[in-house]
Amino acid sequence: MQNTAPKFTPILFGSDFNVYGMARSFYEINQQPVRALAEVQLAPTRYSKIVNVELIPNFSEDPVWIAELRKLKEEYRNHPEPVILIACSDGYSELISKHKAELKDVFVCPNVDFDLANQLNTKENFYQLCDQYELPYPKTRLISKIDYQNGTYTQPDTYPVALKPANSIEWVDIHFEGRKKVFIIRSAAEFNEVIKKIYTNGYTSDMILQDFIPGDDSNMRVVNAYVDKQHHVKMMCLGHPLLEDPAPGAIGNYVAILPEYDEKIYQQLQNFLEQINYTGFADFDLKWDVRDHSFKLFEINLRQGRSSFYVTLAGYNLAQWLVDDYVNDNLAKREPVFGNQDDQHRQLWLGVPPATFKKFAKANADKAVAEKLLATGRFGTTFWYKKDRNPMRWLLFKWMNHNYKKDFATYFAREKGDN
Repeated sequence: MQNTAPKFTPILFGSDFNVYGMARSFYEINQQPVRALAEVQLAPTRYSKIVNVELIPNFSEDPVWIAELRKLKEEYRNHPEPVILIACSDGYSELISKHKAELKDVFVCPNVDFDLANQLNTKENFYQLCDQYELPYPKTRLISKIDYQNGTYTQPDTYPVALKPANSIEWVDIHFEGRKKVFIIRSAAEFNEVIKKIYTNGYTSDMILQDFIPGDDSNMRVVNAYVDKQHHVKMMCLGHPLLEDPAPGAIGNYVAILPEYDEKIYQQLQNFLEQINYTGFADFDLKWDVRDHSFKLFEINLRQGRSSFYVTLAGYNLAQWLVDDYVNDNLAKREPVFGNQDDQHRQLWLGVPPATFKKFAKANADKAVAEKLLATGRFGTTFWYKKDRNPMRWLLFKWMNHNYKKDFATYFAREKGDN
């Protein structure tokens, strides 16, 4: 895809790795720093010259968020260039969709409408759509707070099982010792203990009890897609995660991704996105089930993924799709691009030091391919960007890598024991 330098203004929401990856993608287009609005300052965007983070207390939810956006509307009301709002977390994505009708007279809002967002954000509704469009997913049943209070929930037939919140946005604000993004439950006693902690610490939505698909991180897949304003898929890029973060609060965060190609996955997800009239970025998580030789779909995130910089690294600059769709207005007639049909631009994306990857990733043919890419320098990270290096970011880089090494040493064997 040819890069151009049109006039436009992106505004990012958040300050995490996703934000930095998007800022880096935009900086590659026009060499201009990007404005970001966030509630807290996170490490990935500290000491950066390519992203300017403005902190606003309580900005992650209404009424503060929409009040601040109304001020922002007045600031940009007569702005001559397109101003694009880009959510980099589930909460901000939901907020843009919720207020899209009020915002779109001033801003470009490349997000689905609120009704569709509600269907996709709640996992039980998403799985109903999976049934409708014949997308395989793990066997699932729901546990409600009422089930817990009445003692009417039943034990799983076998262990281990996966347990996760149906409402990922509400889950962000729930805190207790042992909290995880996904629980892998190995006994009846652990099951009862976890359910009790969840519902006595403020969570009100359903929990999803799911068949545990056997296998380690190397059975996972991730797909990032871009769907244009006419609801046509224009880009899909498949990644093969080879390692996940084992820390309890970060389980499910990929830290090593090898780009791959799978026509069947691409066609299934393209058909789904276009039939539901999707708009903007989408991020899917899947896992290969050796029992029936199929990929099972876990969820969709209504944004680009936390580790989505693997897409830009592979040669499909994430920001360029937005620019060509809403600024250059030249995306509609293009054929969709399905990433990584050849090895010419293939690079390994890492979120941990190479030594950590080599030590903890499962030894198999895919790891051997990744190690060859490492040996020839064909790898990259989101954080360590040659155009944004300075002594403070170098120290921060070393500190984050040290923490990763410590977390893997502490948690890896414990979390992976049943795989």
